[in-house]
Amino acid sequence: MTDRAALIAQFLAAQGWQEATRRPLAGDASFRRYERLEKGARRAILMDAPPPQEDVRPFIAVARLLSDLKLSVPQIFAAQVEAGLLLLEDFGDSTYTRLLAAGEKAEPLYRLAVDVLIALHRRFDRERAPGLRRYDDELLLDEVVRFVDWYLRLVAGQAVAPDRRADYLERWRAVLPLVHAMPPTLVLRDYHVDNLMRLGDRAGIAACGLLDFQDALLGPATYDLVSLLEDERREVKRSLRQRMIARYLAAFPGIDRDAFACSCAVIGAQRHTKNIGQFARLLLRDGKPHYLRHIPHMWGLLLEDLAHPGLAPVRHWFEATVPPEWRRLPDRVPA
Repeated sequence: MTDRAALIAQFLAAQGWQEATRRPLAGDASFRRYERLEKGARRAILMDAPPPQEDVRPFIAVARLLSDLKLSVPQIFAAQVEAGLLLLEDFGDSTYTRLLAAGEKAEPLYRLAVDVLIALHRRFDRERAPGLRRYDDELLLDEVVRFVDWYLRLVAGQAVAPDRRADYLERWRAVLPLVHAMPPTLVLRDYHVDNLMRLGDRAGIAACGLLDFQDALLGPATYDLVSLLEDERREVKRSLRQRMIARYLAAFPGIDRDAFACSCAVIGAQRHTKNIGQFARLLLRDGKPHYLRHIPHMWGLLLEDLAHPGLAPVRHWFEATVPPEWRRLPDRVPA
């Protein structure tokens, strides 16, 4: 038994779960692992977030904040913070991803998810989270630069010239102020169907369970809506996207519609550029190639967002630097 395994066994024993059946759950792109624990009729989830790569304190803080806002997050039964171990409420298996794959109608699920965002943006008061990091331009730039540092390196087989890299960042700096025309709020960052659950025993917006929110920041109100509707992992029909945006805007009649649309486009382009680079990094650095299958879909979304007039400086860089044959699943995939 490894030291980590022994530490986990001690943690579970201290909570009365030493005889539980343990079953691994699907992981994500992080170092975190999850296990379902079953002991008779009792169930729970073990989050194993090994330090120093992971830190459970942000999860605990954001879970408390969201719970105070009357949103559904897993209850934390026990924590061993320094060891990176949490014992969580088990929300079951009804993720939006599974429900949609099983043939559930998309519109009611998306309506519920949008209504959760409406409630979150109405209820959140930044004074309740004074230490929350801001999703500022430097962080946004740190994310989009992954595209040139990882994806272009993958498809071109060499690093981008320093002057082209610097020009890329300057063009993003020119358009990022358009993002901040929207009021700042709590941004969960990974608000998509893999991290949303339907809780059949709860009503209203409480019927939507939230997962994977530990990276939350203070950022533009458009961010999570774009994350939901321009999902890198699945296609959301344009007509459904439009109806969900109209639903959100109907709840906030004071929002400038043109500024909102521009913010959505810039956030969408930023997210897709970041994630194309991130998925290339997962291959090249971490040996995880299976995320590459999403790249053709992400390119379609990215090009759609780059067509917005507000993104002209960035679009011109892409037109000059990224030929069409690089805008698809890469041919150059290292073994």
